[in-house]
Amino acid sequence: MKITFLGTGTSQGMPVIGCANKVCLSEDLKDKRLRSSVLIAWDSFKYVIDCGPDFRQQMLAAKVDNINGILFTHYHADHTAGIDDIRPFSQKNGNVPFYAQKQVIVNLKERFDYIFTITNKYLGAPNVDLNEIDNKPFKLGNINVVPIEVMHGRLKIFGYRFDKLAYITDANSISQLEKEKLRDLDILVVNALRIDKHPTHFNLQEALDLIKEVNPKKAYLTHISHKLGFHTEVSKLLPENVFLAYDGLSIDI
Repeated sequence: MKITFLGTGTSQGMPVIGCANKVCLSEDLKDKRLRSSVLIAWDSFKYVIDCGPDFRQQMLAAKVDNINGILFTHYHADHTAGIDDIRPFSQKNGNVPFYAQKQVIVNLKERFDYIFTITNKYLGAPNVDLNEIDNKPFKLGNINVVPIEVMHGRLKIFGYRFDKLAYITDANSISQLEKEKLRDLDILVVNALRIDKHPTHFNLQEALDLIKEVNPKKAYLTHISHKLGFHTEVSKLLPENVFLAYDGLSIDI
């Protein structure tokens, strides 16, 4: 299994438009972050988690010519706004499977009604297969995927576990019951927005506390804003088994 970080930035990406912060002005490519998303690949299967506004750019950068489907963590724009750009996959291989909670599906049908309309559908619209999931394991290819319910402020959203890999973004709390799903991991990916506390996302210390509690072999931080700091400087402060993810990073598991 391989995970490729397509984007590791927060909702505005890095650099933020008009931002004069030193991190936004950094020339280090590891400080330039698209909206958060990953590609999970194993055997002949390729699945993307989230489809934000940078989706087209991410697919081109990673040289992805086919996917088996998209899993959604939640319906916020930085995780869904790139849906129209799945058209090449739809045109080439037919309907693209979506996997999401009911609240996400309802939201997408409202915002992208031209995709889901039954009558007089626009010829160029992408075609999708909707798969409603709840907090129960489901099968993708030849493995079971385990949803992990986390809180994003007051919104219940999903992370996902693929065998020994778990991916969580936009969380600011996780119940003890759901934390049990994070035991015995080779790799945990979790959001760490900034140094200071935030009402709807883990800050750095909260992410590190979770990592210490569930004790994966390695952990990678994502959904990072310029307020966390420079990639090189923050990396020096992390425990030896914790790393800052960056766009384009691929890890074999």
